[in-house]
Amino acid sequence: MRVVVLGAGGLGSVVGGYLADAGAEVTLIGRPAHMTAIRRDGLRITGRRGDMHVTSGLTAVSSPDEAGGEFDYLILAVKAKDSERALGEASGLRGSVATALSLQNTVEKDQRLADWLGADRVLGASTIEGGTLVGPGAVNNHVSPTVTAYFGERDGSTTPRLTALTEAFNAAGMSAKAVDCIEQVQWEKLAQIGVAASWSVTALGAIPESSFFEGMAVPEGAEYFVTLAKEFLSVYRAKGYEPQSFYAPISRLKEIDAMSFEEAVTMLIGEGKALARTKVGRPSMYEDLLRRQKTEVDYMFPPYIAAAKELGIDVPTLRTAYLIIKTIDHFLA
Repeated sequence: MRVVVLGAGGLGSVVGGYLADAGAEVTLIGRPAHMTAIRRDGLRITGRRGDMHVTSGLTAVSSPDEAGGEFDYLILAVKAKDSERALGEASGLRGSVATALSLQNTVEKDQRLADWLGADRVLGASTIEGGTLVGPGAVNNHVSPTVTAYFGERDGSTTPRLTALTEAFNAAGMSAKAVDCIEQVQWEKLAQIGVAASWSVTALGAIPESSFFEGMAVPEGAEYFVTLAKEFLSVYRAKGYEPQSFYAPISRLKEIDAMSFEEAVTMLIGEGKALARTKVGRPSMYEDLLRRQKTEVDYMFPPYIAAAKELGIDVPTLRTAYLIIKTIDHFLA
């Protein structure tokens, strides 16, 4: 299997590195300093699986024009806000890629790929595998749910390319499932990360030394989180979906949906107190804020806000969080 990762930063490098370690031929396309370090010293991955040093099966380049040969899969792993630029620069790859998929935090990503490559060459995908770039040639894999990746044909069918990719991820230690409801998985993932991101940025943005769980242990913080979650879930349910917690145990949407407001708040306060010393697990949008980088606010929240408007559902807390983050984003580089 030959794979090219377009946007090999934290997540792209983790996924590409694990696939290469399991025997795939992987080409990483990323920033020059990171790619130079990988060519020279290999890719170092730390985190949930211990320390790993990948030195074979990887080709690291800084431009799509340097990616040679035919590829079974192209994995788009740039930030959603960088998609237009990245795909424009990679136009030369369209003739050498059989199938493309995106690991981005948006529900509009598959259509963007379809417009670029053709709908019949796009596979639906979703993951919450955690990847952070810690320095040139080094990434940290800080989180991975019980099932970390879902893949599916957009029409719900089962195909050889779907089966092959799912098997490759499982062989690489990234637990994956092939599903016939990939659109639902993507909408639920967006709700999950949307709640966590909007809550973190607006509740903890002024106190960067605090952890996610320390904030959750504060009763008002837990109430705010549940309010956001219930609003996201009201839209998700109105679209005809039943909460599944695809990314359990990280996701608690199914439990929050089934509980009363008070029960959910009590549960989250308890978890916050139990895990208050845990510093990992910050949402990527919160990390962007701490680095003073532009966030993905325009790709994560508008789909839910637009769906709420179409379905006649009031989401005042979500809209307020969105407006606050948009204001903050205006001042980020």
